[in-house]
Amino acid sequence: MPPETAFLAFQGVSPGLLREAARRAEAAGVPAETFLLRNGLVGETEYYRALARELGLPFTLFPRLSGHVRYPESILAGLAPIEGEGFAVAPAGPLLAWLLKRPGRTVGRLVVTPPGALRRAVMRACARAIADRGANALSEAAPDLSIGTGFDTGQVAGLSALACLASYGGVAAPGPALATAAAILSPLFLAGVTLRLASALLPAPVQASRGGPRLRDPALPDYTIIVPLYREHRIASRLVAALSRLDYPAARLDIKFVLEADDRETSAALSKIRLPGFVEIIVAPPGQPRTKPRALNIALPLARGRYTVVYDAEDVPDRDQLRQAVAAFATAPADVACLQARLTIDNTDDSWLTRFFTIEYAALFDVLNPGLAELGSPIALGGTSNHFRTDLLRRVHGWDAWNVTEDADLGIRLARMGFRVRDLPSSTFEEAPATLGAWMDQRTRWMKGFMQTGLCHFRKPARTLIRLGPWRFLSALALTWGTVLSALGFPFLTGLFLAASSDDALRGAALRSPYWRAASGTLFVMGIAAAVLPACVALARRRLWRLLPWVPLLPAYYLLVSAAAWRALWEVTREPFRWNKTSHGLARTSRSGWLQKHQASAAETTSLNTAAP
Repeated sequence: MPPETAFLAFQGVSPGLLREAARRAEAAGVPAETFLLRNGLVGETEYYRALARELGLPFTLFPRLSGHVRYPESILAGLAPIEGEGFAVAPAGPLLAWLLKRPGRTVGRLVVTPPGALRRAVMRACARAIADRGANALSEAAPDLSIGTGFDTGQVAGLSALACLASYGGVAAPGPALATAAAILSPLFLAGVTLRLASALLPAPVQASRGGPRLRDPALPDYTIIVPLYREHRIASRLVAALSRLDYPAARLDIKFVLEADDRETSAALSKIRLPGFVEIIVAPPGQPRTKPRALNIALPLARGRYTVVYDAEDVPDRDQLRQAVAAFATAPADVACLQARLTIDNTDDSWLTRFFTIEYAALFDVLNPGLAELGSPIALGGTSNHFRTDLLRRVHGWDAWNVTEDADLGIRLARMGFRVRDLPSSTFEEAPATLGAWMDQRTRWMKGFMQTGLCHFRKPARTLIRLGPWRFLSALALTWGTVLSALGFPFLTGLFLAASSDDALRGAALRSPYWRAASGTLFVMGIAAAVLPACVALARRRLWRLLPWVPLLPAYYLLVSAAAWRALWEVTREPFRWNKTSHGLARTSRSGWLQKHQASAAETTSLNTAAP
């Protein structure tokens, strides 16, 4: 047996178990101790306590570190200086092998501690620096790429002047003012409409073909999964079950749950669950802003995987999604930094809002995003199921902790820094808010984040134009400001078009011009087509024919989107970095059947536990 596990036979662990683990570890291409720990065959504390006895060294669960500890180096190396002289050590890999081979075990003053205990101690010792790094790494390294540096003075002055001019024009000469605004915005709207219609014409199956050979386990790299959690105690067990069912070797998984320091409810819920050996809990030090991207930034330096994916607490990804991502990255060019999987709503039948949400997500993730990727356009990423090359994600400085739609911002930033995003035809089921209040809070945050993204990446438009090129610049503009302005103006521009259909409705000569009416009519019809056609195509791809009767009602739904955009405009001036939290675990229905299966399994487990003596 490998020496890294053989010593456990003298500490009460079954030799048969150790031999079988060593055989399977060799077949999987991973170290024997990694296989044991990540598959939960031996507990972390049990293993390192036994290792300390084997080495003749002291053991502690609470190492007292000196002020010279470094983050993340001390955690990744498994070695940190302690008070006085010596080191706390949580050895793995070459360091573990070296210690076991030392003659006489005379290696100086060392204290053995489990990796989890060392990680907690390092994060306590470096809490302030970690919090600052998570919040400000991007804004310090590349101020022009972060909204955390604040609004540019020129932007504020320009927007203020534009608002004053629009207000004056709307009162003094409403007809010409509206016509001028429509003429200025028409190219932007036309670009957005064209992208949506073009995307609907491109093929993009929901599931990838399974024709290729299945990758063997030894060929698979380590894969990091980061799941930021805040007040998600309702679905803690469901989350663990969803990730545990992934078809990926446990010894290759590196799953990190990131909790906030004051989130005692989620922490208590997780403490009642027997977590797999590949799951570790990271508690983010207190700090501002209290956002999801700050939590992601705190975990990113500790990622051990070649690839990293972000999941939300309620996500249920396809079992083979990680294998698909590895295969896609293997054949993708080196400049492909991210693969965006398909998000689809699970609780479709909870309410009328979740039905519209299902249609909206299907159009976005099954039609628009795959089409944009095929066209080579920048993509506003979804907030989950984005798979990254870890080294490239670090090169672009992770996420902007100050942007409340960090996903959209990162998609545009990747494009500006010369990287591409591709589509990954693999589904992740999500829970949509079923009540108007929860929906409005979430959509307000999204619209506010799109405003932040537009302000950030177009504060110096010439520089962005040079980096992206003309058509990708226009595409990025349409995805950010086009999304915001179309939502803000939807009720007014629709009313304007309907009113202008009569010569007597408006007095402006410009609005009575046949050229203006022809252009506005064409754009209006194309806009309706751009909303309806992708939705119909998406429902056909998902075989959700029963939702087709809801498609004609989309304009009414877009009125709610417009209300959220106006609320976001108010909020961005008052509380620009406030994060409106969406609660999960409230779904009553499940389109995939996963929710009912999990609830039945949980009930059965509870029944067995109750009946046990």
